[in-house]
Amino acid sequence: MSTQTVALDIMGGDFGPSETVPAAVQALSLLPQLKLILVGDQHQTSSLLQQHGLLNHSRVRFVHASQVVGMGDNPIIALRTLKDSSMRIALDLVKSGDADACVSAGNTGALMAMAKCVLKALPGIDRPALIKALPTLNGQRTVMLDLGANVNCDAKELLQFAVMGSVVAQTVEGVTAPRVALLNVGAEDNRGNKLVRHSADLLRQCQALNFVGFIEGDHLFSGECDVIVCDGFVGNVALKTAEGVVRMMAALAGYPRKKRSFLGFIAEIMFKRRFLYLNPDQYNGASLLGLRGIVVKSHGRAERRALYNAILLAAQEAKHQLPLQIADRLEAVFSDRDR
Repeated sequence: MSTQTVALDIMGGDFGPSETVPAAVQALSLLPQLKLILVGDQHQTSSLLQQHGLLNHSRVRFVHASQVVGMGDNPIIALRTLKDSSMRIALDLVKSGDADACVSAGNTGALMAMAKCVLKALPGIDRPALIKALPTLNGQRTVMLDLGANVNCDAKELLQFAVMGSVVAQTVEGVTAPRVALLNVGAEDNRGNKLVRHSADLLRQCQALNFVGFIEGDHLFSGECDVIVCDGFVGNVALKTAEGVVRMMAALAGYPRKKRSFLGFIAEIMFKRRFLYLNPDQYNGASLLGLRGIVVKSHGRAERRALYNAILLAAQEAKHQLPLQIADRLEAVFSDRDR
């Protein structure tokens, strides 16, 4: 049985070690093939690690970091000055080959800046992109990118995103011929701005992609496609809006538990049975694709269950050697286009 080693930034996120350490315990108990390198401040975390039995765990190694990237730190300043931070050391472990993947719930901008600097982009990739799996009405999952790494993109970059997303849908989600769609303001061929229409032309010309046309925002969760492509500005707004709607539905149904009427109790039961699979915690973890290593960004407000899912995602991508799969596909696609 092959093992996957994940470097976990235990200082990152709004809750830090109080949630990342229990998440590590859960991941180790449920994933027998997993090894963890916990990166953080030894003085702040030793008692917590002792309490959870991780100091002498056979599949755990601890690496001390004297610095922490704050959630409000400027990404460029963090890149230049916080080279002994838990986030930076976790990325360095991936670069050196000591870890197969890195997981952090810390400052998103700093993580992207450091990851690009430390791991570098794959050949054929101009800009890495954030990708995430979304639930659908048919019980399957659709992957969507970019979700905020690049607010301004050109058509060539959207084509690169489409290729990377297609590889993820195949290798991680198990889809044989992933259907790729562009997020647009309408489904008709003549709708959208110049960028979207030009991107559609490039995707139609790419024989390695199963391009099915445009998809509108109200069909994100329909299951009509397996990969949704957009620039980071549009993707981030769409994702945050969807997460907000789910949380509103949960609150209206009285979930999580609070003082409420009998009808509210019935509403909670119905919500759990029919809609709890939409809980964003179950889909926590956005991967920064296009790098020479695996980086998974957990939501900053993630608690232990959600953090576990981010660790699980990193282990899955490591098992499938996702960067190598993407590099091979990119080489095949762009060599064919150049002929």
